[in-house]
Amino acid sequence: MPQDLTPEEVHRTALILDTHADTPQRFLDESFDFTGPVGHGMLSLDTARAGNLAGEFFAAWVEPTQWKGRFAHRALALIDAVHQQIRLHPDVLQLCTSPSHILAARAANRFAVVLAIEGGHAIENDLALLRVYHQLGVRSMTLTWSNSNEWADSSGDLHDPEVPHHNGLTPFGRQVIQEMNRLGMIVDVSHVSDPTFWQVLETTRAPVIASHSSARALTNSHRNLTDDMLRALARQGGVAMANFYPAFIDEPWRQAWNAQRPEREAAHRALAARFPNQPIPFTEYNRLDRDFSSRLGRPPLQSLIDHILHMVQVAGIDHVGIGTDFDGIPHPPEGIDTAADLPRITTALMAHGLPPTALHKLLGANLLRVFREVEAAAHP
Repeated sequence: MPQDLTPEEVHRTALILDTHADTPQRFLDESFDFTGPVGHGMLSLDTARAGNLAGEFFAAWVEPTQWKGRFAHRALALIDAVHQQIRLHPDVLQLCTSPSHILAARAANRFAVVLAIEGGHAIENDLALLRVYHQLGVRSMTLTWSNSNEWADSSGDLHDPEVPHHNGLTPFGRQVIQEMNRLGMIVDVSHVSDPTFWQVLETTRAPVIASHSSARALTNSHRNLTDDMLRALARQGGVAMANFYPAFIDEPWRQAWNAQRPEREAAHRALAARFPNQPIPFTEYNRLDRDFSSRLGRPPLQSLIDHILHMVQVAGIDHVGIGTDFDGIPHPPEGIDTAADLPRITTALMAHGLPPTALHKLLGANLLRVFREVEAAAHP
């Protein structure tokens, strides 16, 4: 590849893949049409095309408190909502269950849709349900969300004495990893606790990803990966995807956000009182958090760039990607409003010396390689 390409040329010629967006909630709860105006969201077909985003891992996230006892019901409804978008727009959207499907979608000028589950509680402790999700097209699962489940510890509730913990994975948790390997489903370690992370690497036969986690050395969030984790993930062949959430990429912003917690939690309780005996619409929940986030301003784009550069330095260029968390966070950093703004990241990284070949890896090729290796490790 020529090394004298402009940032615009590098971005235009890259196969850009994002490993995490929460847009399925908009499909289901807001009747959002992916081919229509983006509205208050961050991702739509128009913004994706403007930013040359070729494909997205759409996360089916089940809020664990409001949907308790109905995890699978909610997950299936979110998956169906994605399928309905594809049914309505088959000329521009394509369900992709393999790397070859992603490449075919790109060649046909269709947006590649990859289904993912965020939070292993959605399988309701049942490998048969995991297999059903796979049959519906799911090709990745984040083992936990911010809640520990019956077989894996999360990083989000380790200090809650009322939550049972397992010091990582249970024996059944290891079976989940093994079955995901057998099926050809990507294991995702974002959100898991540190012991869970290390035990996953001991158990898996295929590379894993961290779909939306940044560097703990720069921002001291339990959701981020330590340098030792980044190196271990790289040795195992995996990829860590930089998250765009300000609390994971800017330490002063994270501290200010945490200082707001008492007031924010009171506001959440007041919001919940408006919806007795029913789940809070995500639109309302997100509007509240956007209000609190707006009070803090947005960190500079350089905060995100610093994380990406640090992850590249520690893990190597073959083991870093992007996991925006679009439509699941209040705001991205300054300069990134929607997927249309993704070229600014390429421009900034080139200004810091990353060459075109490296950027093509980071923007999508690394993920595609992991997907191929996971697929190759699958067996009947």
